[in-house]
Parts: sequence; C-alpha cells; structure tokens
Amino acid sequence: MSPELLTAGMFGLLLAFIILGVSLAFALGAVAVIFVVIMNGTGGLFPILSATFSSMWSISLAAIPLFVMMGISLGKSKIASDLYHAFHLWSGKVNGGLLVGTTGFASLLSAMTGSCAASTLTTGMVGMPNMDKHGYDKKLVLGTIGAAGTLGILIPPSITLIVIGMSTGLSIGKLFMGGLIAGLGMLAVILLYVITIANLQPEKAPATSESVPLRDKIRSLRAIILPLVIISVVLLSIFLGMATPTEAAAVGAAAVLIAVAIRGELNWSFIKDVSYSTATMSGMVIWIIFGASAFVSVYSAAKGIDFVQSFLLALDLSPWFLIVIMQIAGFILGMFLDPIGIILLVMPMFMPVVIELGFDPIWFAVIFQLNLCVGYISPPFGYNIFYLKTLSPRTPILELYKSVLPYVVIMILFGVFLLAFPSIITDGVKLLTRS
Repeated sequence: MSPELLTAGMFGLLLAFIILGVSLAFALGAVAVIFVVIMNGTGGLFPILSATFSSMWSISLAAIPLFVMMGISLGKSKIASDLYHAFHLWSGKVNGGLLVGTTGFASLLSAMTGSCAASTLTTGMVGMPNMDKHGYDKKLVLGTIGAAGTLGILIPPSITLIVIGMSTGLSIGKLFMGGLIAGLGMLAVILLYVITIANLQPEKAPATSESVPLRDKIRSLRAIILPLVIISVVLLSIFLGMATPTEAAAVGAAAVLIAVAIRGELNWSFIKDVSYSTATMSGMVIWIIFGASAFVSVYSAAKGIDFVQSFLLALDLSPWFLIVIMQIAGFILGMFLDPIGIILLVMPMFMPVVIELGFDPIWFAVIFQLNLCVGYISPPFGYNIFYLKTLSPRTPILELYKSVLPYVVIMILFGVFLLAFPSIITDGVKLLTRS
C-alpha cells in the first residue's frame, strides 16, 4: 500500500470512528489492527503488541498516575476551598478583585491537578456563587474561568508535557521549564486583560465593600503555603537534576498524603475516592497512549511518517511558514481531540521536521502545547466550553462562545509573541538549567 493511500485510509477511518462516538483510545487501536491485517495478515499483529509493551515498560509512564494522584488528593481535600478563601480575602476590595483572585486560584488549581476539567469545574463551583452575589458580569466570569482552567496542560507538573517527552525523547525537565515560562506568561496576560476590563467597565466587576482585618488575611496564607511548597519542591528537584520526573512525582504524591493527614482529612472515604479517581483518569490516559502507540507503529512501519516528513520538507515554503502551518494544525486538532492523542499522533511526524529546519524543539513543543490550550476553549467543540455549560446550564451556547472569544484572541496573540521571540523560552530554559 502506498504511503499516500495509507495516510488517507488510516486518518480517514480514524475520523469516521471519532464521528461515530468511538473512544479515541479504541479508535486508534482499531484502525491499527484493521490496517495491519489488510497489509500483512494476522501475522502482522505482533508489532502492535511489541509497541504496546514497549510503552508499558517506559519508566516515565509511572509519573502519570503519581502526578494524577498528587493533583486529585490536593483537589479533593479542603485545601482547594481554603485556597479560594485566601485569594478572595486578598483581592476582593479592588475592581475585578474577585475575578483576579479566581484566576489565580484556577491557575494554581490547574497546575495542582493537571486537569482542565477538574480546575474549571472546581473553580466555577467554588467561585461563581460569590461573584454572582457581587454582581459580576456572567460572560466575563465564564470566559475567565474557562481560559485559566486550560493552563493545567501547560503549567508543570503537566501530564501532557510528560507525554511529549516520552514520544519525542526530549528532556521532560526542560519541557517543564519551558511550560512554566509560557504558562506564567499566559497567566499574566489573562490577569492584565481582566484588570483592564474591570477598570474600564467597573460595573462588570465591581469591588466588594467587605472589610477584612489584616490578621485574617495573613492567617489565610497558610492555605497557600502548603501546595506551593509541595509543587515547588517537586519542580525544583527536577530542574536541579536531583530527581527524575517519576521520582519527583512519587515524592510529591507522598507529601500530599502526609499534608492531608496532618490536616486531619485522611480517612478511608478519602483514600477510596482518590484511588478510584486516580485509576479512572490514569487508565484513560494510558489507554490513549497504548492506542496511539499501536497506530504510530503501524503507520511508521508502512513508511507513513517518512512520507509526511518528506512531504513537508519538499514544500517550496520558508521554514518559518512550515512552523506556523504545524502550529495551526495543533490548534485545529485541539478543538476536536484530546491533547494526549494529538501529541502522540503528530509529534513523531513534526519533531524531526522541526529539528531538520534548525529550530529549537523545546520551543516548538511548548508553543504547540500552548496552542492545544487555545483549542481547549475554541468554538465550536472546545472541551472547556462544555465544562462551562455544565457550570451554567441556562446560558445559551452562543453566549458561551462569546464569553471565551476574547481569551482565544489574546491567547493566540501571546502564542504569536512567543513564536516571534523564541529566545524568551530558549534563553529562559538555559537560564533555569544553569541555575
């Protein structure tokens, strides 16, 4: 079978399965099995098994359930509500203060859990009633929560950055550094937009009239110290080369359980709930990895990846234009597919092209990840839009589209900024590596 026909057939059938509602993991695996049998008969199934078992033996894979457990434990304890209370106390008495605090809470929770769904839904359930009570504009609130909630796949410890490292061989520590730079930059841009709107149109985000004693504000900081210390220790141990991501994840997961126990919240119900949620989320991620490994092994063995790379390099286009095309492809795919599936499908094809063109692979991967964040809130099928619909079921879907649209624009502009000035990420990673 020619590479052209193989590409059209495998990706066409994958698209058909997705439209029919088949889970991405099983759609990927089914397409791999169907095409390997067509090309090589049942005897060709062994490479699929070999690729799957190779993925299973990856030590980096063990970091995923550990980081998931760490995030879920933090999210399901009362640490999350205490965090929001602290942000609320410190930011409420200025225009847009509650929304600024909510944005900070959402980004920190997103980094803690590594899950856009958990961050968006938890932030909405904790923060929206208070902002509704103070007369905040519903569209501004929903758009901000949706945008800040996407940062969980960019700010480390990010599961998707681990998957990029596994699929491309890039340093996970350096990917974390680049993700931290881009994630904090994106957070700053979102906060700047919120503050600007709140001051230009104060009726949309009025200041609260509550007076909080300084002693209560200082006392509330205790809720922030614990998760910040845990996340900082995990990241610094990776950045400084003291531990691998898997080792750091194990230490982080154990530290969170100890912290929850110190707070008196560790009981059988908590352990059961966290274990079930960890197994469910980890299972979903790992099955996608297995399905994608099978798909890529078949496609690669039939010279499909070589065909795509040769096709891209043979185009009579400037290297920068090719980079932009690949980034746009990630953004479009992010509107429809799970980020992990996208990474496993396209990164093995794109990364050799990026290196061949002479660009920094960490820089490309981080901006690609940022585009997946944008795709997460982009109409019509961005995942976070439907999470927002869950939070506000009476809000028409078109109003949700309008609420996220300004954030889609500013996130794209920030991505263009990082694309135009690669040294922000490349030099930043070098600086963190030297330190």
